Amino acid sequence: MEAGQAHAAVRGRGGALLTPLLCVFLPQFDPGKTGYISTGKFRSLLESHSSKLDPHKREVLLALADSQANGQICYQDFVNLMSNKRSNSFRQAILQGNRRLCSKALLEEKGLNLSQRLIRHVAYETLPREIDRKWYYDSYTCCPPPWFMITVTLLEARTRVAFFLYNGVSLDQFVLQVTHPRYLKNSLVYHPQLRAQAWRYLTYIFMHAGIEHLGLNVVLQLLVGVPLEMVHGATRIGLVYVAGVVAGSLAVSVADMTAPVVGSSGGVYALVSAHLANIVMNWSGMKCQFKLLRMAVALICMSMEFGRAVWLRFHPSAYPPCPHPSFVAHLGGVAVGITLGVVVLRNYEQRLQDQSLWWIFVAMYTVFVLFAVFWNIFAYTLLDLKLPPPP
Repeated sequence: MEAGQAHAAVRGRGGALLTPLLCVFLPQFDPGKTGYISTGKFRSLLESHSSKLDPHKREVLLALADSQANGQICYQDFVNLMSNKRSNSFRQAILQGNRRLCSKALLEEKGLNLSQRLIRHVAYETLPREIDRKWYYDSYTCCPPPWFMITVTLLEARTRVAFFLYNGVSLDQFVLQVTHPRYLKNSLVYHPQLRAQAWRYLTYIFMHAGIEHLGLNVVLQLLVGVPLEMVHGATRIGLVYVAGVVAGSLAVSVADMTAPVVGSSGGVYALVSAHLANIVMNWSGMKCQFKLLRMAVALICMSMEFGRAVWLRFHPSAYPPCPHPSFVAHLGGVAVGITLGVVVLRNYEQRLQDQSLWWIFVAMYTVFVLFAVFWNIFAYTLLDLKLPPPP
C-alpha cells in the first residue's frame, strides 16, 4: 500500500492522523518488509502513541494483539482496522482471542452528546457483542444516513393519503373500502386478473387497506427499520425488505390465488421477524433494555395486525364479487425474515458472499421465485379458477 493511501485510510472518527504510528511501523519494527510485526513491539507502539488513538480503536487493537497465537500481527490487518474495514480473517482472529476490553463498557460512558447517545442506543438495540458495539460506535458517521427506510415510508404515506383524498372526493364519501372497484382500479395494487403486469408484485406496498394498516406499518418501519439500516446499511436492509415484499405477493399468488394484495406488511414483517430472531439467537448478549417486554409488545402488535388481516379476508365483501385483500403476504415476509434476514443481520460487517448459509437461503429463495413464476403461468389455467372480475 502506498504511504499516502495508508495515511488517508487511518483517519478514524474523533481520532488524530496516525502518521507517526505508520512511519515507525515498517522501517523500525519490520526491517525485512515481511508485513508482520511482533505483538510485543506492537503493544509498545500502541503505548507510545496512545494519546493519538481513539480509545475504542485502541481496545480493539489490543484485543487483536491478544488473539494472535503466533506472536505476530499482520500490517494489513492493522490498516484494515484503522480504515474501518473488518475482513473475515480479522473478525475470526478477534472471536478466537480472549477479546479483553481494557476499559469500561460503552453503556457506562458518561458525557456523551445527544447524537453519541443515539448511536450508543442503536448499538445496544441491534448488536449482541460489546466489541461490535464499540466498533460500530467508533466507525459510524451517519454518512450516508438511513435514507432507504425513510424514503419508502414517506412514499407509502404520501401515496396512500393521495388515493384516500382522491377516492373520497370522487365517491363523495371518505371511507376506506379497499374492495371498492374504483379503489382497485389503479396501476399499483396486485390483482390476480392483472398478475401478468410484473411491477404489481412490488408496487402494491404503496396501497393499504386503511389508515390503521398504514399507521402500524409506518411505525414498525421507522422504529425497527431505521436503526437496522443505521447498523447494516441500505443495501442489506433494502435486500431483506424487497425480498419480503416480492415473497409476499408471490406467496399470495400461490396460496390465495383469488385475492388482491395491498400494504407493505411483507417487507415490514421480514425486517421485524429477522430482528426478533436475531435477539432470540443472541439472547444473553443483547443488552437492550426491557428486551422481553419489548419483544412481547412487538409480537402482540404483529399478531393483532395479522389477525385483523385474516378477519378482513374472510369477512363478506361490501362490493361482491371483489374480495378483500389477502393475509398470506405477512407469512411470506416472516419466511424471508427468519432465513435471509437472520443471515444478513447476524454479522453486520462480514461480507455476505463469505457465508455458506447465505448461499443456501439465496438458492431456496430463487427456487421459490421460479416455482411461483411457473405456477402463475400454468396453474391458474389448469385449475380453472373463478377469479374476480378485473378492476
